[in-house]
Amino acid sequence: HVGIAVRSHGVDSVLEATSDGGVWVTALGDFLARSARIDGRPAVTVMRLRDTTGVAAAIERARKFIGQPYDYSFRPDNGKMYCSELVWESYLAPDGSRRFPARPMNFLAADGSLPRFWAELFAGLGEEIPQDIPGTNPNDMARDPQLKEVTRYY
Repeated sequence: HVGIAVRSHGVDSVLEATSDGGVWVTALGDFLARSARIDGRPAVTVMRLRDTTGVAAAIERARKFIGQPYDYSFRPDNGKMYCSELVWESYLAPDGSRRFPARPMNFLAADGSLPRFWAELFAGLGEEIPQDIPGTNPNDMARDPQLKEVTRYY
C-alpha cells in the first residue's frame, strides 16, 4: 500500500485510496494502527522525493481525487483510483510529465498461471484482466531512484 503523507496546520495525515473508503484522508495514527506489523510495529517505510519541487502542487492535485471510489479494475482514466494510481496521477515533473513510470501490469503467478483471487475478482467485475496494461504498484514506486528512504516505523 502507498499513500501521501501530509502535514496541515500541525496535523499529520495520509491521503490514500483504499478498498474500504476510496480516496480519502486518514489520520496518521489511524493509518499506522491498521498497517501490517513487523515485530509488533507498523510495517511502514517513509519515502521522500530527492527533488521536492512541485510537492505542494502534487498534494493539491491529490486532494482533488478525494471522494473517488476505489479502482478494483486497476485501469487508468476510469474515474476510480487505486493506491499507487493516486500517487502516479498526483506527482508530475515540472514539464507536466508523470514523475513515476507506468509499467505493464502482471497478474500472473511465477509459473504463468492466473491465481484464483484475480480470476474471481475480475469475473465478479465482469471485466477482462488488465494483463500488460500500463499501471503502477507500490513495490515498483518504492524502488524508484527519485525516492530516498526517510524513516521506518519497524
